[in-house]
Amino acid sequence: MRSFRSLMLVSCLGPLAAHAQTRPAVRQLGPVQSASTDSLGVATNLRALPGGRLLINDVTSRRVLLVDSTFKLIAIVADSTSSTASAYGPRSGSLIAFRGDSTLFVDAASLSMLVIDPSGKVGRVMSVPRSQDAMMLAAGGAGIGAYYSDNHLVYRGMPSIQMRMSGNGTPTMPAIADTMAIVRVNLTTRVVDTAGFVKIPKTNTNMSNVDGKITISIEVNPLPVVDEWAVTSAGHIALIRGKDYHIDWMTSDGTKKSSPKMAFDWKRLSDDEKVALIDSVKAQRDRMAAANPGQGNQMAQAFGAMMGGGAMGGGGGAPQMTMMIRAEGGAMGGGAPTRAPQVMAPQITYVSPSDLPDYQPPFFATSAKPDADGNVWIRTINTKPTAGGAIYDVINANGEVVDRVQIPEGRTIAGFGAGGVVILSHMEGTVTRLERARVK
Repeated sequence: MRSFRSLMLVSCLGPLAAHAQTRPAVRQLGPVQSASTDSLGVATNLRALPGGRLLINDVTSRRVLLVDSTFKLIAIVADSTSSTASAYGPRSGSLIAFRGDSTLFVDAASLSMLVIDPSGKVGRVMSVPRSQDAMMLAAGGAGIGAYYSDNHLVYRGMPSIQMRMSGNGTPTMPAIADTMAIVRVNLTTRVVDTAGFVKIPKTNTNMSNVDGKITISIEVNPLPVVDEWAVTSAGHIALIRGKDYHIDWMTSDGTKKSSPKMAFDWKRLSDDEKVALIDSVKAQRDRMAAANPGQGNQMAQAFGAMMGGGAMGGGGGAPQMTMMIRAEGGAMGGGAPTRAPQVMAPQITYVSPSDLPDYQPPFFATSAKPDADGNVWIRTINTKPTAGGAIYDVINANGEVVDRVQIPEGRTIAGFGAGGVVILSHMEGTVTRLERARVK
């Protein structure tokens, strides 16, 4: 009977039944050693080089900069003008740490990759391995788009989305999968294999057409249970599972293994706490909408552009994701309406409180970052409110939480350098400032 009760306790604990590990105490990040003074736009990713130098991808100004250890500008490697031999391109690109100390800059528009040497010179230009994956390789805005590992590029697979158009001109949104493949492409053979799948946030979108006006309703889960992924500096792929907080690995030679569940301060959510969370998110969104009243129209413009125009549409707001739109019974053609309907500002709704998870998940999407010393940093959701900035779990190659580090308030981690260097980013209005700190 005692054994039966023990078994039932383990079954009820769910994610709490983790491998026995000691969860480290939270400590503060080491002091800031230097800070940038020049203005940057939005720096989505950077590449640390020997001697403390950095390649910075400034997507707002569409340029790649090389700076020294004090953030002093050394060279403009690529920009959107004719001042450099290598143009940035019309869309945002992404930096990928390549062989040795070289770096790839992915330009999705031209389907090319600049190979930048450690001195900031463009040595040659490569084509992307597969044209259909160019956008995913350059998609640095939602976390790093891709990594390099043992002659492979590792990245998120392109989602397959096909929107159909009914006879009355109303698009029918497809069912979008709640998982995404993490794939590798061999740069020599162009052979693609799948490292695994990760769970992603899921939204439900509905559309209706009344008198030529398309109304959009988007249902959001503000606390989804998701997975994360990263590639360590040793070239190993880590798929971090949000349901029970363990890691599935693919080593650089393709071997797959799993490490035990990591310790976490799991917090069970009561029914009242779920209701309070939904109410809090709604109130926060209302405040944001009041501060930015044009946001809804911007979203409508994006939907209109996907549908080919309309009163709210226009090419300037077109997203970079291409969606296939077909009429019921065939391609857009004879039965398609001749005039695009007007797209109204989307209405955001939220799932029922009962649809929220019973346990608060350990992290949100785009929370994983690999450092330059073989670890993966995960920005966790604090179960115990703490003053200051975000708290990261530092996970080693064995899938163990070996450190917990809190960064200064208002900062995010932009990247890492070897030997425990952490590059922080913070916004001052529309300007980005970078800071160099050490782990300890």
